[in-house]
Amino acid sequence: MKLINIAAAVGIVTAIIFSLAGFGSDVEEIRENVLRLHILANSDSDEDQELKLKVRDRLLEVGGEIFENTGSKEEMISMAQDSIEPMTSAAKQVIAENGYDYDVRIEVADTKFDERVYDGVTMPAGVYTAVNVYIGQAEGHNWWCVMFPPMCLPAAEESEELDDVLSDSQMDIVENSEKYEIRLKALEIFDSIKEKISDWLG
Repeated sequence: MKLINIAAAVGIVTAIIFSLAGFGSDVEEIRENVLRLHILANSDSDEDQELKLKVRDRLLEVGGEIFENTGSKEEMISMAQDSIEPMTSAAKQVIAENGYDYDVRIEVADTKFDERVYDGVTMPAGVYTAVNVYIGQAEGHNWWCVMFPPMCLPAAEESEELDDVLSDSQMDIVENSEKYEIRLKALEIFDSIKEKISDWLG
């Protein structure tokens, strides 16, 4: 009887792993096809949070000009890396205009995010390439959006939409995440285990 129970348990676990394999591949492609903008406030004070939003508004305005007609995530990453200096200057100008002397650091890097909802779509937890904007100590709550496809940047008509870079199954995941809540959580746990194993082996 024990052998039967063990065999059944192994079968269930195996089925879950196979189920997550295809689903995990879709989620990984979502992460790979999206570029995020991530702005961290100096602190959680009302003043610093308000300043963060003013910096956001200026960077979105500047970004609309810099990234106009960008055709791919890779092209936008390259342009972001080449435009760190003007974006930093724009952010510093806003900060100075509001009477602060915080430093600003901007970098393009792979960044780990929790699951978040933006403009009606859910971005699964995981590692995404992001344009990170650190204001001062960068210890306050962050603001983020999707830069590519340009969901938060002023975009020309020919710019790609989210459904241009994601498959139907991937769009279903981001638009109807409640259907996949258990699998998304299971995948998050599975990714966390993989990360710990990698740390142990490294």
